[in-house]
Amino acid sequence: MKIALVGCGNISDTYLENAKLFAFEIAYLADLEMARATAQAEKYGLQALPLEQVFTCDADTILNLTIPAAHAEIALKALEAGKYIYNEKPLAISLEDASAMLALSKAKNLRIGCAPDTFLGAGLQTARAFIESGGIGQPVGASLHMVSSGPDRWHPNPSFFFQAGAGPLFDMGPYYITAMLHLFGAVRRVTAFAAQTRATRSDKYGNPFAVDVPTHITALLEHQNGVLVTLTISFDAVRGSNQNIEIYGSSGALVVNDPNNFSGALRYCDGLGDWGNGDWHDLAVSRPYSQNSRGVGLADMAQAILENRPHRASGDLAFHVLEVMHSILKAAETGNAVRLESSPEQPALLEIGANL
Repeated sequence: MKIALVGCGNISDTYLENAKLFAFEIAYLADLEMARATAQAEKYGLQALPLEQVFTCDADTILNLTIPAAHAEIALKALEAGKYIYNEKPLAISLEDASAMLALSKAKNLRIGCAPDTFLGAGLQTARAFIESGGIGQPVGASLHMVSSGPDRWHPNPSFFFQAGAGPLFDMGPYYITAMLHLFGAVRRVTAFAAQTRATRSDKYGNPFAVDVPTHITALLEHQNGVLVTLTISFDAVRGSNQNIEIYGSSGALVVNDPNNFSGALRYCDGLGDWGNGDWHDLAVSRPYSQNSRGVGLADMAQAILENRPHRASGDLAFHVLEVMHSILKAAETGNAVRLESSPEQPALLEIGANL
């Protein structure tokens, strides 16, 4: 697979470095600012192109690392040009744009992939294999926490984190929601509450800016298999002692790594002992891709095209993530539970020893 990378910001370095590990070639770089593309091209020995030329070059796939507001525009142009597309998260900002992308890809028989692909990492792959082997009995529920005081504490230009299409839900939510779809399959319905603690914030230099989105959200997700998940996601509070993800079952519990990472410490409770309070044990990671392996979802898409099978970090999965997030906001606004319309297939586990 020959790639034209669009969007030469910080995350592009990770994909460019990791391309050495996977079966795809990044040949061209483009950015709205030509100087940025040129600098990255010189650094990695690649060719920089003006943005419009990536849609007519000989690359068969566009890796879209632009800001979220540009995801749909770049993807639709790529599909119109007959190219596969792999977006950074989220798939798009609006469901309407995301629906148009999926419709066009199906009409042209082209693939759409989308980050995050951290669920293909060793941690969450090991966790799912353990759950499906009966390690915690029947899965019952999960508790997710992503609590921080917000990127305005450290980011040099944080205002976009607090505008439509961002906030803690759209910025970090895809990691947590995708992890749950990987472990338990599609979501049936959601309900939620949301708050905005401050109407304005300031960057680290003291410059004020407006906050236009909820910044503390608590949601309840009901999966189609009956598992109930609580999600608390915030830019308003100091992180507590809770684990990022705890999963509860009829005969045990499991602590999973931060889904923004490919691996980390996994621990399980066997549910034995007095009152059913068993001991905690380390769970050995038994799957590949334990290091930062961003790009593994793109590599899987490339291999899936050759093998004529579904790819795991798919457009359908990313659309469902987007619908879950929009439904959370709608539920918080209306006070009603919202039923999901999309229902993607649960991604297949990576094979042990998989080498993409």
